[in-house]
Amino acid sequence: MSEVVRKASLARQTAPRLGLLTTAQKNAALLRMADALVAEAESIIEANAEDLHRGRENGTSPSLLDRLALNLPRIEAIAQGLREVAELPDPIGDTLEAFERPNGLQIRKIRVPLGVIGIIYEARPNVTVDAAGLCLKTGNAVVLRGGSSALSSNKRIVEVLHNALAGTDIPPDALQLVLDPNRSSVDEMLKLNGLLDVLIPRGGASLIQNVVKNATVPVIETGAGICHTYIDESANPDMALQIAINAKVQRPSVCNSMETLLLHRRFAEAHLPTFAEQFIQQQVELRGDESALLLAPGLSLASQEDWDTEYSDYILNIRVVDGLDEALDHIRAHGTMHSECIVTENAENAARFLQEVDAAAVYHNASTRFTDGFEFGFGAEIGISTQKLHARGPMGLPALTSSKYCVTGSGQIRG
Repeated sequence: MSEVVRKASLARQTAPRLGLLTTAQKNAALLRMADALVAEAESIIEANAEDLHRGRENGTSPSLLDRLALNLPRIEAIAQGLREVAELPDPIGDTLEAFERPNGLQIRKIRVPLGVIGIIYEARPNVTVDAAGLCLKTGNAVVLRGGSSALSSNKRIVEVLHNALAGTDIPPDALQLVLDPNRSSVDEMLKLNGLLDVLIPRGGASLIQNVVKNATVPVIETGAGICHTYIDESANPDMALQIAINAKVQRPSVCNSMETLLLHRRFAEAHLPTFAEQFIQQQVELRGDESALLLAPGLSLASQEDWDTEYSDYILNIRVVDGLDEALDHIRAHGTMHSECIVTENAENAARFLQEVDAAAVYHNASTRFTDGFEFGFGAEIGISTQKLHARGPMGLPALTSSKYCVTGSGQIRG
């Protein structure tokens, strides 16, 4: 029996028990997990140092190393995320609908766990804790398969969480981590019908597309983030600059960071040189269309492939457009239905943008960096779904549930 099958089977065995736990039992386990992470922070940082060392030897980019790195403040923040999940309302058992049929049948639709969730993700070890907390809070067992770049960190984190769970009502086997770094372990998870109820991929476009195209287990797709900010002619220049800088620079390695800046031509003629200077001061490499190159120094010509690239790095595309219609056309052609922003003082243009852009999150005068479970008040998120079935946008606790109908009768039979 392979490691993947063995660990998925162990997780499956715990699923019926998890669905019966009370909110208090689950919350107590989450709080114990949070305390254990802080108490064992030093050993987690030591394991993380092994991953960072391998990453530097392998030429990993600084932005990806930043996603991988753990320190005491980050571990404390991850632990606080678990505490915040414990404070959130438990959706399991919630009544979504209740009604009575003419024949006297009482019908209730209630939330229930999905069962066993498989999560395939890349470099960020905080996902290990976020996923564990959200899945366990909703009564789901979870099988994690992280990227090889974070293997030491993830292994130590799960060891700490297992030790914490041993003193709670949640069986430690409900949380599993696949240690096999080979691609075959991912391929095996994609076909584990009967052991896994759903798969959630988190990472770059190639990982997500591999899961979507090859899985026989149902998939909740979390999409790549080619996010745009369109600055309209009427935009307040100071506000527009602050939003654009934040969307690109605040943390460029994450999926809700801006990859392309679209500028109305008249705004660009007045302000693009200043914008370019500010981005260059922030160590951002700028690539632009021919109009952008004519208006500002320091840009290189963007290729056709650049408009469809999620850099996750200090690289930004700039395109000059003649108005809202051209901006909308560009987003339709190159966006990934993740997060899109318009900066404008024109209420009509803002309304059109919010209505016409097909994305999980659409912004008016605010940075795309807010597409996040914490920022939306959901607590830690399992991912940001860019599909339209089951869940869309930041996926908090309700997105990790299904439903069932409970029907109560008094002897009714169907004629």
